[in-house]
Amino acid sequence: MYIFIDESGIHKSVDNSVYVLVYIETDNYDFLNKEILKIEKELKIKEFHWAETVWVIKEKFINKVLKLDFNVKIAVFDNPIKPHLELERILSHMLIEKNIDYVYIDGKKPKWYERKIKNILRSKNISVHKLKTVKSSQYPCIRIADMVAGLTRSFYDSKNLNKIEKYYRRLVKKIIITVK
Repeated sequence: MYIFIDESGIHKSVDNSVYVLVYIETDNYDFLNKEILKIEKELKIKEFHWAETVWVIKEKFINKVLKLDFNVKIAVFDNPIKPHLELERILSHMLIEKNIDYVYIDGKKPKWYERKIKNILRSKNISVHKLKTVKSSQYPCIRIADMVAGLTRSFYDSKNLNKIEKYYRRLVKKIIITVK
C-alpha cells in the first residue's frame, strides 16, 4: 500500500484546513501513475495542481480521477492551525495500516518536521525509510491527493458549491474516514 499526503489551506487564518491521506493498493500503484499521466496528456497540461488550474480543466480532471480506484482519509480543521502539530496529531490517529510500502508527503519539509513524522512512524512500527517528502512533479499519484485536498477544502469553505458539491458527493464514496 502506498499513502500520499497533501494539505490545503494550512496557511490561512480563516475558513478550513484540510489534510488528505490517499491510500493506493500496491497492485494499483503503477496503473494509477500511468492513468494520471494519461489524463494530464489528454487535458494538455504538464501536471495538475489545484491552485494553479482553471475550473474547466479541474472539472475534467476530477471527472476522470474519481473513476479510478483509491481510498481516502480526510481531516478538516477550522483555521487558524499550527500545521506541524495538526499533521502530527492526525497521523497518529489515521495512519493505522500495517502493510504500508511508502508514505509520500507533498512538498519539501524541514528536517525537524520530518523527524516528528518519523517518530510517529516508529511508534507504529513502520520503517522510517518508507517516508519520503516529494515534489508533485515526481509522483503522479500525489496529484490525486492535491485534487482531493483542494476539492474538500472548497466544499467545507462553501466556495462555489454549485460547481463543487456534485464532485464532492462522488468523492464521498471513496472516503474511509472524515475527521472534522
